[in-house]
Amino acid sequence: MTEFKNTERELYLFRLRLSAAAVFVLICFGLLLARFLWLQVFKHNDYAAQAEDNRISVVPVVPNRGLILDRNGVVLARNFSAYTLEITPSKIQAPLETVIAQLSELVDIQPKDRRRFRRLLDESKNFESVPIRTRLTDEEVARFAAQRYRFPGVEVQARLFRQYPLGEVASHVIGYIGRISQRDAERIEAMEDSANYAGTDYIGKEGLEKRYESALHGTTGYEEVEVSASGRAVRTLSRTAALPGNNLILSIDIELQKIIEEAFGDRRGALIAIEPSTGDVLAYVSKPTFDPNLFVEGIDQQSWDELNTSPDKPLLNRPLIGSYPPGSTYKPFMALAALELGKRTPASAVHDPGYFWFGNHKFRDDKEGGHGMVDMYRSIVQSCDTYYYLLANDLGVDAIHDFMKPFGFGQLTGIDLDNERTGILPSTAWKRAAYKRPEQKKWYAGETISLGIGQGYNSFTPLQLAHATAILANNGTVMKPHLVKIIENGVTHERTLTVPKESYRIPLKQENIDVIKRAMVGVTKEGTSARSFANAEYVSAGKTGTAQVIGIKQNEKYNASKLDERHHDHALYTAFAPADNPRIALAMIVENGGFGAAAAAPIARAALDYYLLGKRPADKDKPPAGKKEAEKVTAPADMADAGNTRPLAELKADAESAGGPKPGAETRGNKD
Repeated sequence: MTEFKNTERELYLFRLRLSAAAVFVLICFGLLLARFLWLQVFKHNDYAAQAEDNRISVVPVVPNRGLILDRNGVVLARNFSAYTLEITPSKIQAPLETVIAQLSELVDIQPKDRRRFRRLLDESKNFESVPIRTRLTDEEVARFAAQRYRFPGVEVQARLFRQYPLGEVASHVIGYIGRISQRDAERIEAMEDSANYAGTDYIGKEGLEKRYESALHGTTGYEEVEVSASGRAVRTLSRTAALPGNNLILSIDIELQKIIEEAFGDRRGALIAIEPSTGDVLAYVSKPTFDPNLFVEGIDQQSWDELNTSPDKPLLNRPLIGSYPPGSTYKPFMALAALELGKRTPASAVHDPGYFWFGNHKFRDDKEGGHGMVDMYRSIVQSCDTYYYLLANDLGVDAIHDFMKPFGFGQLTGIDLDNERTGILPSTAWKRAAYKRPEQKKWYAGETISLGIGQGYNSFTPLQLAHATAILANNGTVMKPHLVKIIENGVTHERTLTVPKESYRIPLKQENIDVIKRAMVGVTKEGTSARSFANAEYVSAGKTGTAQVIGIKQNEKYNASKLDERHHDHALYTAFAPADNPRIALAMIVENGGFGAAAAAPIARAALDYYLLGKRPADKDKPPAGKKEAEKVTAPADMADAGNTRPLAELKADAESAGGPKPGAETRGNKD
């Protein structure tokens, strides 16, 4: 039986299959065309940008940090370039410890470098490079370059470093920078110009480096760099130059600063010198000091322990934070208050038997048997305590407070450093706010007496005392104290004064100011500091002060030889010169130095001799450096209140006595 093919049917099926295949091919080509159009037309800009980003890397260019100079152009903080060896953890292929061990065969890596690297690694992100060694020598750079192929993820980078060429000199003023911590990074992110810190590794941590961070930092620049597929730079396409930070020109005379720091020796204390007519801080001394260079790359543990556990507290900024009774340096201001408020005339005299009884409390004068009849001039020249016990009682605490406040006592001076302390200028309102129990809030009349000689609740910073002395020297015109005199633009070098005009004026009678100034001149001619200023080629005005650190029991006498060194009295001195047209005013304290005339006034003489005459003290004329007795002493209980001889706990204990001073108790006077 023969089968016949249905040719027409087969031809139909063939055409059908061919059509289906053609439709399928057309659909595929349509999809490809649609995708092509989507990528090449609609998404062209997006993918072009991504491709460009893969080809071009934007690298931040860190600006040069501004310089810090003294008033005469001496560089106090500068930058220098050096090489660092850096590891990017995300790019290394071997275990980290293995890489470091291999690197140590080429480059000297000390245990302290490893410890710093670990700490910085914990604070950084995995894709950031972290330095394992800084300031490589040329030989170390060459050795690593020859073996670089063995260490993917490890690079030698050129970096700018901060240096403080004078080391410990003026360290509390200048401060220091350090690597940006996690806390710093969070603070930067909250700033409006956070993008300006791209690529920045360091930030101001203390002192002027911190306060003027935004001025010193500069403006970050950018480079567009073409890179290969492996990420290696091929060429620079464009560059936006970084703008250097502004330079700070300080009011500090660094040579004066050096002389004062040397005069202190190894004693603890502070001195602030101010130009009364401008508010320029000429010297800002806090002793002991520290080397800010230790902090730039992260301080090692041993150095940190030495600084942080030292009983001398070298990291404490004493002029700004230390709080002390002013002692007899307060008396000229008390006398001026008496004249201005009509409580005394210059000729008014009182009899001083050597003590003043108030109720059952005996307030003693420093001179056995007293000074006899004492007028205002003699009260300052001979530093008569009894005169000021009586005066304080006549004025009252609130009148004293209101008069002293415009002089800056117990107030922020507004100096250009962070964390300034207010101190305590007591008043009835202050005590009500400071204490909790009703019997503590009450001000007792007996508490006013000691205020007259700069004791009691009085507690001021050396900066406040210097500021007040400058105001007195300037006849009541108040100039804000400042450390940065000029900000110089890093590009145009245009200069801007920071404090161009006076703050305010205290309405004082010139004849009253003249009375006080004459008496303070008398202090240096025939009074408590006459020996220190003998044969001076200028006329200065001054006032010695001694502030007690501990009280004494009834019928006991103060005997420093029987006390621990840190229980000795503080020595203070205030001065300005020349007396008729003051160019410099200062206040200082030598902690546990004893009498102001013996311990403080000679240092003040050295400062005035240099600033006014250009004279440097000969070695034989330098005041003897006090001995450290660290092995015999312990740190004060509250160094946050450094030098405060009346800690708050003690003040509260005194206030709890219902009648003020206990019956039969004695208060010894200040021997200046």
